[in-house]
Amino acid sequence: MPLDLDDTIVALASPPGSALRGIVRVSGIATADVVAALFRPDVDSANWRSSKLPRRFTGHLELSSIIVPVPLSLMYWPTKRSYTGQPMAEFHLIGSPPVLEATIEHLCEKGARLARRGEFTMRAFLSGRIDLLQAEAVLGVIEATDHEELQKALSQLGGRMTSRLGQVRADLIALLGDLEAGLDFVEEDIEFITKHEIARRLEEALLVVRQLAEDSASRLPAGYRRRVVLAGLPNAGKSTLFNRLIGQQKAIVSPIAGTTRDYLTATLPLDSMDVELIDTAGWEDAADLIMERAQELRGEQVSASDLVVWCTAADLSDQDKAEDKHLCRLAAKQSSAMIHVLTRIDLMTGGPSDKSDSPIPSDKSGATIQADESRFTVNSLLPVSAETGHNIEALCETIQACLNTANASRSELLGTTAVRCRDSLQRATQSLDHALIATRANHGDELISLEIRSVLHELGTILGDVYTDDILDHIFSNFCIGK
Repeated sequence: MPLDLDDTIVALASPPGSALRGIVRVSGIATADVVAALFRPDVDSANWRSSKLPRRFTGHLELSSIIVPVPLSLMYWPTKRSYTGQPMAEFHLIGSPPVLEATIEHLCEKGARLARRGEFTMRAFLSGRIDLLQAEAVLGVIEATDHEELQKALSQLGGRMTSRLGQVRADLIALLGDLEAGLDFVEEDIEFITKHEIARRLEEALLVVRQLAEDSASRLPAGYRRRVVLAGLPNAGKSTLFNRLIGQQKAIVSPIAGTTRDYLTATLPLDSMDVELIDTAGWEDAADLIMERAQELRGEQVSASDLVVWCTAADLSDQDKAEDKHLCRLAAKQSSAMIHVLTRIDLMTGGPSDKSDSPIPSDKSGATIQADESRFTVNSLLPVSAETGHNIEALCETIQACLNTANASRSELLGTTAVRCRDSLQRATQSLDHALIATRANHGDELISLEIRSVLHELGTILGDVYTDDILDHIFSNFCIGK
């Protein structure tokens, strides 16, 4: 993408299609001239061009292709304090596609050109209005698929990560200054800073950078849907539960064990996210090549899942209970997290509404199980019935709560940012490690300074102080036009 900031660009800034309101955005050094060619202000807005502050003006557009004036509000930023760091304007008018298209066409005739993907945000970055982390957060806000992704993107856009990394960078620059001041007076044997103080400041920087590096290594890409796998012994009611959760008969249901030989997927909408729900074959010994492949696929799905819902049938025979418990523990070791549910409770005496001495647990929280076997318990199973719908809503709430907990601990970085920054964070961590080792070994300050300079270069790459045209092209080409 050519880095040409002199052109005046225009694009549709609101979603395509009909709407009550549409927005056309213009930015560039000739913004006022291009806007003035079409904008006819009301009496109260006649002096809009002389404004020194961002303001809203009213009036109408005169478009030769439309016979009637088009009323609008003009949002005008006359100085470099706009989003792009250039004079900028937005036309807020009726959201009719023909009117919006005509407005853009006439603005291009008056000297503007169509903006490229992400060009508005790229100009904001190049003018210093935002850094590269915040620029990526703009795309994160647009592409957020659930509340967690949106909050993470807004946090990054607000500068939380920039503040943390900026502080680390500032501290390291100050440390580098102290070290190099000492090098200037090495013959006088003047100690500007002790090795103990150097180590302490390096450890503080390493703590932040290492945590971010670990987060980026496990960060999921933007738009990723959490994977929830239904698992259990054959004929545990997994497919019936799958159908009940998604609200349609997609999985074949049969009283014959082993009916499901492949895995099925469907979207399960929850309050704050959509998840990918996967129904797998029952855990059993493979009797033929087809079942052997089904078991391999089941193992792959469990290992790649964010959450496993282990289904134990309420009518399970005493002979199978030990095997079910053993396989549940095994699945817990292979998965990130697990919820243990008691299925088919409608087949039990009295059903779920029985208030007598029923073996059905009253706890509706569900058991969340991880690889640590000490956390495994069968006393807090969540009893559900796919046939009657009993506790299905509680199961959905438990799934969502578990996934939200996992999301909160995953990373502070957006997926796109984590992918771009991963190598830089790892190299910065290695350089800080080397600097710390050199400090503790009482090596020369010049070696420590060299490693710190390497860290500063990597942090500058993350924040956008160091970049190439290829990096910018890769980032901003993923944006939509008008952003």
